[in-house]
Amino acid sequence: MPDRDAVQSESETELDADLEIRLQESDGGVEQDEEWCEVEDENGDVRRIRFHDYHEIYAVPGLYEHIFYERLKCESPEAVSGLFQEELEQEGVDPADLTVFDVGAGNGMVAAELAKRGIRRIVGVDILEEAKMAAERDRPGLYEEYLALDLTAIPDDVRKRLEDYKFDCLTTVAALGFDDMPPPAFAAAYNLVRDQGWLAFNIKERFLADDADKTGFSDLIQRMLDEGKIERLTERRYRHRLSVSGEPLHYVAIIARKLEDVPLEWAEE
Repeated sequence: MPDRDAVQSESETELDADLEIRLQESDGGVEQDEEWCEVEDENGDVRRIRFHDYHEIYAVPGLYEHIFYERLKCESPEAVSGLFQEELEQEGVDPADLTVFDVGAGNGMVAAELAKRGIRRIVGVDILEEAKMAAERDRPGLYEEYLALDLTAIPDDVRKRLEDYKFDCLTTVAALGFDDMPPPAFAAAYNLVRDQGWLAFNIKERFLADDADKTGFSDLIQRMLDEGKIERLTERRYRHRLSVSGEPLHYVAIIARKLEDVPLEWAEE
């Protein structure tokens, strides 16, 4: 088990000062998943990287934080973790007693916020090997275990290991919609959480308001609510981050109670 006194909540990795980062110039109208930046190195070589090509971003130490937190003022890890903390305080739950399953974990931004709030046992999973490498590079010791894993095809021995954790909460932040995570992967992760555990997640506001979410997440979440698989406890609208044109992108943070497993076929419809 990691030494929690040694855990670094902030990244230990800084962006190379020789790199020049230029965000896409836009007057608006660019879809969120089509935004990009250019990275120019000391030799004048330029690479264009789309924001949702996370494997390329994680490969450049410090680039993720520079783009999303320094330049675009992302607030989602703090917003979702803070709302979860409020719910735990209201219910009188000690966060140190929880084991959290952080899905779509990236390089550990959400886990860092959870650790600040007293959660000491976090298991991360992301489909990208680059995400696991970045988390271990940028925030060593933060996770009890971090798996680069396709949740739609979990090997039996890995499933048993995950089941043994008896997760109290699933967190997934900025991973629902835009095809970053398929609904079957979300459902598989959700079913690894114990009944009466928590679900802490966010989703783009527009995806809840209309049929803009073509991935099926809004329909799946609504069906889980309607058919008694989860109980919505609290939610909050907030600014996720700025777009490259400087416009606010609003999301909804939701804390819910898991009542029972979801049939996996729901996520495939």
